[in-house]
Amino acid sequence: MDWKLEESAQKTDSRVLQEQEVILEDTGEDSISESFRLLQIDVECEHREGEMLPTGSAMWCSKNVQRKQRHWEKIVAAKKSKRKQEKERRKANRVENSGICPQHSKRFLRSLTKERLLEAKHSGPRLCIDLSMTHHMSKKELSRLAGQIRRLYGSNKKANRPFWIYLTGFTTDSPLYEECLRMNDGFSSYLLDITEEDCFSLFPLETLVYLTPDSEHALEDIDLNKVYILGGLVDESIQKKVTFQKAQEHSVNTARLPIQEYMVRCQNEKNYHSEILAINQVFDILSTYFETQNWPEALKKGVSSRKGYILQNSVDDGQPKELQKAKLLEVS
Repeated sequence: MDWKLEESAQKTDSRVLQEQEVILEDTGEDSISESFRLLQIDVECEHREGEMLPTGSAMWCSKNVQRKQRHWEKIVAAKKSKRKQEKERRKANRVENSGICPQHSKRFLRSLTKERLLEAKHSGPRLCIDLSMTHHMSKKELSRLAGQIRRLYGSNKKANRPFWIYLTGFTTDSPLYEECLRMNDGFSSYLLDITEEDCFSLFPLETLVYLTPDSEHALEDIDLNKVYILGGLVDESIQKKVTFQKAQEHSVNTARLPIQEYMVRCQNEKNYHSEILAINQVFDILSTYFETQNWPEALKKGVSSRKGYILQNSVDDGQPKELQKAKLLEVS
């Protein structure tokens, strides 16, 4: 009779421990200690039930329960230790990578970003993306442009001195708007101005500077009294001087990035050299220059070597100047 009672108790112990293991898997980190407390209560109940069993001892608990309880305690202790180490690691990474004080929450950082962007609306440089030419673009080109707008806005959010962005000639029933909503999470809540008006009617013409690679004038500085325009155009057929001609039609000043002044052509397999950049690449150059006041550093940020240009001081620094000049002339 005694061995039957002991067998029944062991089955009960096994069932209780299995239920507690399920509890551990299903509960989150904050409730592990509560689950452990419940286990202790269940074990104590088993102890009390054991007092009525005729095993010859006042307090009885099977060795199987004791073994599993010790195993449970080790699991809980290991998880607590692992969580503590993970928190310390994340804390160290935040301090090392961003230099931000660890007590700054994500909500605080979002608030700080919003504050900087709204401040740029009143006192920062202004950049207008002219989206009035998208009706000739294919769906693939529209998707690429939507991705460029996303990257441009992301860079502006991270900037210490952000621009205020205008998307002009942009209607909410256009294919590009639908593509932006599809590709860009939270696009409808972007902190920028969206208007159906054309950039030439939105601002005084004398304040406008259309940035185009076909201009004869190199951009020397960023003037807070000016509004800089980028043509929102992705054209795989590469029609030349589209934005330049549009600026001339409205008698607007033009400028190009000073690539020719600070960079030189470099040899490449395809003998390819181009000053045409995506709008997010142009913005990265403008944003970096506005923060650093250094054109070489800014151009290095946005002009990749695939465009066929490198900074002048990157050309064979260890070779005689005569040989460097000969190489450059050979490429030109």
